[in-house]
Amino acid sequence: MEQRTAYITLNMIEGLGPVSVRRLIDVLGSPKAILEADREALMEARGVGEKLALKIITQRDTIDVELEIEKAADLGARIITFEDDEYPAALKTIHDPPLALYIQGRILPQDSKAIGIVGSRSTSHYGLSAADRLAYQLGQMGFTVVSGLARGTDTAAHSGALKGGGRTLAVLGGALDCLYPPENAELAQKISKSGAVVSEYCMGRKADRMTFPYRNRIISGMSMGVLVTESALKGGSMHSAEAAMEQGRTVFALPGRIDTPGARGPHMLIKNGAKLVERIDDILEEYEFLIPPKEREVPASAAAARPDVPLSEDESKVVKAVWQEPLDVDSLARMVGMKSHELSSLLLGLEMKRVIRMLPGRMVELSADLKTSKF
Repeated sequence: MEQRTAYITLNMIEGLGPVSVRRLIDVLGSPKAILEADREALMEARGVGEKLALKIITQRDTIDVELEIEKAADLGARIITFEDDEYPAALKTIHDPPLALYIQGRILPQDSKAIGIVGSRSTSHYGLSAADRLAYQLGQMGFTVVSGLARGTDTAAHSGALKGGGRTLAVLGGALDCLYPPENAELAQKISKSGAVVSEYCMGRKADRMTFPYRNRIISGMSMGVLVTESALKGGSMHSAEAAMEQGRTVFALPGRIDTPGARGPHMLIKNGAKLVERIDDILEEYEFLIPPKEREVPASAAAARPDVPLSEDESKVVKAVWQEPLDVDSLARMVGMKSHELSSLLLGLEMKRVIRMLPGRMVELSADLKTSKF
């Protein structure tokens, strides 16, 4: 058995994690040796008791690695391990690196220049807009955006990076054949063509409350820094921030309204030393060694982040209303003669087109690059 095959086998053994495998390798010499050792030899490793040793012995001979590789191939994926050059070098440096990674798409050397973006699933309009905009701009600047393909912030981050022509990596909380949430299947396909969809879980493993927090260490581990947009104090995104700090990565946080529950997590991170992010420059400044001064200016296309699309009659009314100064949503609704729910839908579309910006306090502002445009 090859060492690569041995890693895949060990990854499929229930109850056996990366830390225990590392301790076993320290004692026995190689992953292959673990699959050949008897109970007594296995128990010589720190933290490996009789129960885990018996699990290894019982399961190792029943695992069909070739079938697992075929199942992955049927999904257009392959499995990589420490033995493969494609395995991210940054992940090898963390305390508990995945034994194997199932990959749809490709992880390239340039993906070492990556920023993780995480936040609440039930995020606010402000949080979604910020994740989308910053991911777009990072993609324009040549950064890879890493997130978890979940609803809300993750979806906005991946979508923004793709719209910016950048690469993005999606780290799943379950197996590739148990994609969650299912409505992001189309997005996952797009990501696999401009980056990769990644999972450490063997085929058939569904996501649950335990797998999501555990996968967060991979998001941070593959990134130079992690941006938290919105999160409750005990939200999953805070796990990503904690993992990032433990791994020596930079933690960024987006400030929000003090009466917004999703702002509590980022605000606590800022109090504890996370870097406050108001615009992409706040992230770029942290990596001056990667970006020469002449290249540090954000391209106009990234700053605008707006497709050139025509506006409807109602959209033009909104643009003219906020031309001179920002307005709160209620005042704007009265000025353009629209109901609140109708205006909210319109504003979402305008923000996605990069025509307006939503500010704290439900304020609406025209994008700066449009001041010289005519509608």
